[in-house]
Amino acid sequence: MQPELVADYPCRTGENPLWHPTEQCLYWTDIPAARLYRYDPAAGRTREFDTGAPVGGFTLHSDGALLLFMARGAVRLWQDGRFSGTVIEDLPEERDNRFNDVIADPEGRVFCGVMSTRERPGRLYRLDPDRSIRAVLENVGTSNGLGFTPDLRNLYFTDTRRRDISIFDYDRATGAISNRRVFVRVSDAEGGPDGLTVDAEGGVWSAQWDGYCIVRYSPQGRELMRVRFPARKVTSLAFGGPDFGELYVTTAGGDNRSENGPGAGALFRLRPGVRGRPEFASRLAAPPA
Repeated sequence: MQPELVADYPCRTGENPLWHPTEQCLYWTDIPAARLYRYDPAAGRTREFDTGAPVGGFTLHSDGALLLFMARGAVRLWQDGRFSGTVIEDLPEERDNRFNDVIADPEGRVFCGVMSTRERPGRLYRLDPDRSIRAVLENVGTSNGLGFTPDLRNLYFTDTRRRDISIFDYDRATGAISNRRVFVRVSDAEGGPDGLTVDAEGGVWSAQWDGYCIVRYSPQGRELMRVRFPARKVTSLAFGGPDFGELYVTTAGGDNRSENGPGAGALFRLRPGVRGRPEFASRLAAPPA
């Protein structure tokens, strides 16, 4: 299986690919450059937007907008190439930090991680539909890829610094997560687990930072497939296309391709022979009048 180069941008940290089923387009971000990209496969064109501040992750919102999770703990809505609303101006405890990977759950909540800093470890937050936000996991190294099992009973969570993917019990009614245990641990020689997605068969796909590859695991944590890339820092991945039969993969390190590989920073596409599932949309209550 050979990755297909579809958008050759030298992103410093290309991240968070997300398929927009209504637009039939893929969005992704270059975090430190504060850039948002939109790839239209039908036209073979990519648009580039300046978001003014780093976007660590985003969800598809229920009204078709994107819900951006940004630097300083800010959460804002983005539609038609511009900001359309602010959900959280900032989080006082995250003003020197930023969000990283995020995922919406079936009830419209969003699990959203932040980086660790010199002052304290990272956290995993949950933003609820009433616009309240709370920390649900402390002492995180680098909060990263998330995904739900097909039966929606479990949540996968990646901590890159700990070099493992955990699995939690997940309560759809309350949004609570519990009973954390290790799903997969990655050795130093393999890189570090980064972005994550789950296919329709329950296979868990993990991007490997510093590993030149993505890996597909069985629901029991056994490696099933490994696909190599011409980029050292493979960051994240998402299913898309009309039938969710395509897998889009982002990479980083485009500011130094001599060290990180000729495809560093670019967006790639695979047809892995298994379909994905649409991501859930975030749903937030209207702001108070």
